[in-house]
Amino acid sequence: MGFSTSFKTFLYGLRLDSSFAAYLSMIPFLLIIFTVFGKINILKKAIEWYSAILIIFISLLLIIDASLYDAWGVRLDTSILPYLSTPELMISSASTFQLISGFILWGIIAFLFIKIFNKIIFKRFEKIAKSHWLQTVFFFVIMASLILPIRGGLQTIPVNQSNVYFSNKMFANHAALNFTWNFFNTVTHKTDGTNPYKYFDDETAEKIANKAKNALLESDTDSILNTKKPNVILILWESLSAKVVGSLGGEKRVTPNLNKLSKEGVLFTNFYGNGDRTDKGIPAILSGYYPQPVKRIMRMPNKTRSLPMLPKEMNTLGYKTAFYYGGDLNFGNMNTYLRSAEIQEIVDGSEFDKKDWNSKWGAFDDVFMKRFAKDLSKEKSEPFFKIALTLSSHEPYEIKGKYKFGKKGEDNKYRSAHVYTDKVIGDFIAFAKKQDWYKNTLIVIMADHGHSSPKHEGPYFSPKKFQIPMLWLGGALHKSGIEINTVSSQVDFAYTLLDLLEGDKEKFVFGKNIFNSSEHQYAHYIFNKGYGTLTKDDVFVYDYIGKKPILSSKNSNKLDSLGKAITQISYQDFLERK
Repeated sequence: MGFSTSFKTFLYGLRLDSSFAAYLSMIPFLLIIFTVFGKINILKKAIEWYSAILIIFISLLLIIDASLYDAWGVRLDTSILPYLSTPELMISSASTFQLISGFILWGIIAFLFIKIFNKIIFKRFEKIAKSHWLQTVFFFVIMASLILPIRGGLQTIPVNQSNVYFSNKMFANHAALNFTWNFFNTVTHKTDGTNPYKYFDDETAEKIANKAKNALLESDTDSILNTKKPNVILILWESLSAKVVGSLGGEKRVTPNLNKLSKEGVLFTNFYGNGDRTDKGIPAILSGYYPQPVKRIMRMPNKTRSLPMLPKEMNTLGYKTAFYYGGDLNFGNMNTYLRSAEIQEIVDGSEFDKKDWNSKWGAFDDVFMKRFAKDLSKEKSEPFFKIALTLSSHEPYEIKGKYKFGKKGEDNKYRSAHVYTDKVIGDFIAFAKKQDWYKNTLIVIMADHGHSSPKHEGPYFSPKKFQIPMLWLGGALHKSGIEINTVSSQVDFAYTLLDLLEGDKEKFVFGKNIFNSSEHQYAHYIFNKGYGTLTKDDVFVYDYIGKKPILSSKNSNKLDSLGKAITQISYQDFLERK
């Protein structure tokens, strides 16, 4: 960032640092007031234990914050809390080395700061003597004065995250943000059921969003399929970014099989994930539903049960539906969501021997996809709609065989894991081509979300992080060896597929037709308290904390309004679902 920007992170961050320090000081100040009543040693011991416990807890938050930032791109907040319901799965996303080194570092940091506290501060407690009761008035004034740093001054609105945002570089803004203050602020911040992303009156927001979407609902080309009722296989490839897909202009050596297959099918070159985690991507794909800037609807069964569901519509069309995953479906409440989708058959990690698992996360992709292929080889009932979600390319990137790019650094482990999964999927497609059902089958390969790896130029939340591959293959294709350059995203998939199959697509209100080639086609994605909206030529990325664009192009004014309208409408829809 350079010296000047780095210095400013401390300067601007001082307000939240001071605020959090003042919060922590309230109880010790209060306890010192009680020295007027005697029992000084007990009060000293209480302050000592209070401080030690805080140091240990804050040190733990420090390690968690530092570990998650690289993958999530946000400072520690309530996003981590839903994962606590399945701690063993949360831990699975870290390697054994990361866990051991994290615990060691946690112990060292906590120990050192407790020692520093005892040496510099606690020895001063020896000077505390029984006070005269009049001194309590003075100490109450001191304690009351802590309100000033807590709220950040005398201004009308108390200090918040936006006060420390000063740079166009989001990393610098995040560096200025006190992670403990941010965590506790998001924990204690209760929503009152109102829409914090409301920029327009409801009618105006609907008008803006519908004007953009309604012109894109119909395909302007002949059907891409040669049958109205093909089998459909949807392969969701964990964390695959377009940055490592050679056929999309990314790195050439990571996905050789996908690159080769891209010449045989229909490759979508401007396709985007709507979120940055699996529990955001799946509802986008199967429900055509935008993620929310903070909340995750998959974790809320009371809301997911009312969502439109692609598998449910496929059931109505006479399809046999199935979902395969090699891990624990309780993670992210995925099981509840899939049950709400009325999927007829679900296969998860419990059906795989533990010897075929990587150390924690689930069955290796080659074992998992062989099981998927085995079941398909026995399939006699057509048409079928089967979904397979891979997992070996998820952190901590534990795979079988050689790491082609080595294990030095997260980016290289990420590349190596995708080389492995690419081989697995290449083998599956080779198997599929030999099956009788292949001639009447559409195979869709799509990432569940993009990824921060490998590092990219520009803002962290730029479209580069969210661009993902989508490739259609199979004998059911009327056309092949072509590229679709239309800008589209995961929420458009269910709408488009049902349109091709002449199913009921009307419930998927956020979707539009991918095969409408209008230059006004757009994609809209969500990240933690922000969004990005883009067309083929323009982009607008907005941060709700800093209340300013992170990235914008010359002609992005309309995208500003469109992005805010979509965010407002989708969040209002989320609030009203029961």
